[in-house]
Amino acid sequence: MTLGNWPSLVEDLGPEADAVKLRVSGSLHIGGIMLQIVDKLKMQKDWSDHALWWEQKKLWLLKTNWSLDKYGILADAKLHYTPQHKPVLLSLPNRRSVRVRANFAQPVFRTVADICKVLGIRHFEELSLLRAPDQKDKRKQKEKEANTVESFDLTGVRLPASAEQQLFRGMPAHFSDSAETEACFRMLSISQTGLTPEQIMRKHRLGSLTEKAQINSRWLDSSRTLLQQEVKENDSLWLRFKYYSFFDLEPKYDTVRINQLYEQARWAVLLEETDCTEEEMIVFAALQYRIQQLSLNASPAEQSAELGIDDLDKALASLEVKLEGTSSPPNVLESLTAIPELKDYLRIFRPRKLTLKGYKQYWVTFKETTVSYYKAAEEPLGEPVQQLNLKGCEVVPDVNISGQKFCIKLLVPSPEGMSEVYLRCTDESQYARWMAACRLAARGKTMADASYPSEVENLLSFLRLQRSNPEAPLAPEAEGAQWLISPRYQKKFKPKQLTPRILEAYQNIAQLSLVEAKMKFIQAWQSLPDFGISYFVVRFKGSRKDEILGIANNRLIRIDLAVGDVVKTWRYSNMRQWNVNWDIRQVAIEFDEHINVAFSCVSAGCKIVHEYIGGYIFLSTRSADKSQKLDEELFHKLTGGHEAL
Repeated sequence: MTLGNWPSLVEDLGPEADAVKLRVSGSLHIGGIMLQIVDKLKMQKDWSDHALWWEQKKLWLLKTNWSLDKYGILADAKLHYTPQHKPVLLSLPNRRSVRVRANFAQPVFRTVADICKVLGIRHFEELSLLRAPDQKDKRKQKEKEANTVESFDLTGVRLPASAEQQLFRGMPAHFSDSAETEACFRMLSISQTGLTPEQIMRKHRLGSLTEKAQINSRWLDSSRTLLQQEVKENDSLWLRFKYYSFFDLEPKYDTVRINQLYEQARWAVLLEETDCTEEEMIVFAALQYRIQQLSLNASPAEQSAELGIDDLDKALASLEVKLEGTSSPPNVLESLTAIPELKDYLRIFRPRKLTLKGYKQYWVTFKETTVSYYKAAEEPLGEPVQQLNLKGCEVVPDVNISGQKFCIKLLVPSPEGMSEVYLRCTDESQYARWMAACRLAARGKTMADASYPSEVENLLSFLRLQRSNPEAPLAPEAEGAQWLISPRYQKKFKPKQLTPRILEAYQNIAQLSLVEAKMKFIQAWQSLPDFGISYFVVRFKGSRKDEILGIANNRLIRIDLAVGDVVKTWRYSNMRQWNVNWDIRQVAIEFDEHINVAFSCVSAGCKIVHEYIGGYIFLSTRSADKSQKLDEELFHKLTGGHEAL
């Protein structure tokens, strides 16, 4: 076959340049075409990054040994000879901008991996790219703000050939090339200080669940390239943590990752994307103030030195334990067979329509994943008033430290929907033990699980942060600390009311180092009931109205769109299989006990929802014992990449 007047546009020559026309046979391979183009141009230039893009088919011709006939290219084909790497402007989780070279010829999953290598972020699989919102939808004031934000240029950065990044003065070696790259690393690894109330008030806050669902429609497809998704050179994109499953957070190696994760958590709290109580907001403000003070004069080298001292202290402590010896080993068989139980008096309330009855005291036992309550302690062998199997339930904290309210709200699946039960504890210790047990039971685990003690300690730690400490020395005057809370609470209280409360909470965290304060903020964020839920507007099969589907790292949540109440929860651990009917754009999921769920997506494509579910299942397979190299083929299989191509 002969191709007559076959055009190839060389984008480097500008839009006004004439197309290069070639007359070739269909048996010629792609590599030969590129050689002919370069010979015809007669330009001394490095063409190694260039490749052919087939505009009509939205396809990169990367297999240079394939012939034109094999690709199905005819004489009317319009090909672009263009670089595979092009600059884009990235908005980071800390709302700062950086210009990087992105690969437009690889799937977005690989492109994000390359970008994260340049930025010094481990575990790139937790992040992805979103389209920036349309400028026409923004206020002029916000447009002006976006245009004045300083951006750093990393397009000239070339990574070393070694897979391991060598640290130099506390930062990857490729950031030590110039003063500009060093300043960029400081921006990436150290929190932004001097946040003004105007900056917070100007940011758009997502009000309804529908608004929160709309933002998820902007995620790019991880299995397709940037050019296939009509992203152009110098376009603005957002880099964000997409999956709220943070693996192996190690301060020594994750300086940038921890700081960017803290910043995403911070803005989620400030912009009320994640709901929290008044007391929790005060704690978040105190932690922000501590981080802000320590960040003023911090440097990457100092953070590295601090972490090095911590590592030495841990090593010495471990050596001391080994030298002293250990006590006699416990009964291994007993530890394997005996599952801890909880037994205590709790006050229980079951909300019902047209009832004014309040809490009533019962004798409650917690065994494995089941809660049983009796009228008195003398009746544990008889029939309980009610038994609740908490596997797959929703566990929501309802705590007010100043009011000494320690409640656990349980939404237990039932044939009619979700059955509501409130457990009220007497103090922090009892609350932490029962709350930790409920959270584990919801995931199908018992108190024998190794994570139970740490779960209890994390809950107690967060409660201690909210409690005043009269014996601690008074903190210095916190200028501007009252602005480190969300606009809703700024309107509710005057600055003179907020500052003393923030200073009081500051006393409990005044001894934390910079990294410890960031980690404490992230842990507190993870403890919030709404943490890590991504929302989508969907239409369930058989329903006549739109509803909300919440996707978290371990469960799917059906939510009433009108009132925001949880209707049903399904755990991934009970999922048997799921698939997508690409013709009718419907996701179908089968759970244990022959439970089938199907829905079509309204606010976003079903590919994005499919990718979320498969992505979380893929992330759950990560293990510290395995190699750090990810199985990308498994990721694309679980997220439907092979179906979308």
